[in-house]
Amino acid sequence: MDGLVELFVKGGLFMWPILALLIVGLGFSIERVVTLTRASVNTRKFLSRLHSALQEGGIEGAAAECEKTPGPVASILHAGLSRADKGLESVEKSISNAGSIEMAFLERGMVVLSTVIVLAPMVGFTGTVQGMVGAFQQIEAANDISPAIVAGGISEALLTTLFGLVVAMIIQVFYNFFNSRIDKLILDMEESSVELMDALVDLDHKN
Repeated sequence: MDGLVELFVKGGLFMWPILALLIVGLGFSIERVVTLTRASVNTRKFLSRLHSALQEGGIEGAAAECEKTPGPVASILHAGLSRADKGLESVEKSISNAGSIEMAFLERGMVVLSTVIVLAPMVGFTGTVQGMVGAFQQIEAANDISPAIVAGGISEALLTTLFGLVVAMIIQVFYNFFNSRIDKLILDMEESSVELMDALVDLDHKN
């Protein structure tokens, strides 16, 4: 740990914005982990319960099942069921509108993570360029191209690039994981909405 702090100090002023980007990226990552974990449900089991509720309690029973189930899948189906008395076209439109809102909620904060992924290496490269300029200024001031001056200056200059790349890689892992979770939730929403529409069509024909 002491060695890491020592390297951080040697990296110079540009290490601080890189650290700030890491803190921001981790903060949004933790928020996304909590949100996406709460949004995830066993869709198959939920749809099975929904079909049973629809058969036993009709639209009201299915809507009640959606109300007590967390997550975007239940939310969009509840939006559709709340408009079931207006016809299937109204149900489909409500599900589509609710789906757009839920997608925006799921993707909230992702732009911040992508910005951190891009900015961290760029800040690191900028710090390296600034450090290299400083190294050459030391060489000029000493009027001596000694290995110690050159190696020391370049080593310190490259630290910002190293830390910037490490930050970008850490946040990139989170970003890719969140994208895969969001894609799965969107697919679940699409499949569930289709199943609900089919179930409502069958219910309408029975009536």
